[in-house]
Amino acid sequence: MEVSKTKSSFYRRLYVAWLVDSGQAASVPALMEATGMPRRTAQDTLAALADLDIDCVFEQQAGERNNAGHYIIRDWGAIDPHWIEANLGKIKAVLEYP
Repeated sequence: MEVSKTKSSFYRRLYVAWLVDSGQAASVPALMEATGMPRRTAQDTLAALADLDIDCVFEQQAGERNNAGHYIIRDWGAIDPHWIEANLGKIKAVLEYP
């Protein structure tokens, strides 16, 4: 089944936001491990969440240096995270993620 770049990009952003919000992958290395995506793709996808009005920010760990911390979703905007969870199988299949 052929999937448009627009749809796969949208699904990738939804899935990354869901991984961050669920605590399953709240850092770039954890996203890379969970999805198999390259570092740059993970970083770009996190940055692109703002295009969907998803407020995702990096929280630095107190007293730590060198970007030690994790991402959190402060606001989902118009996106319904329950829809994402209900459709995880479909999203992962389209993206060919484990």
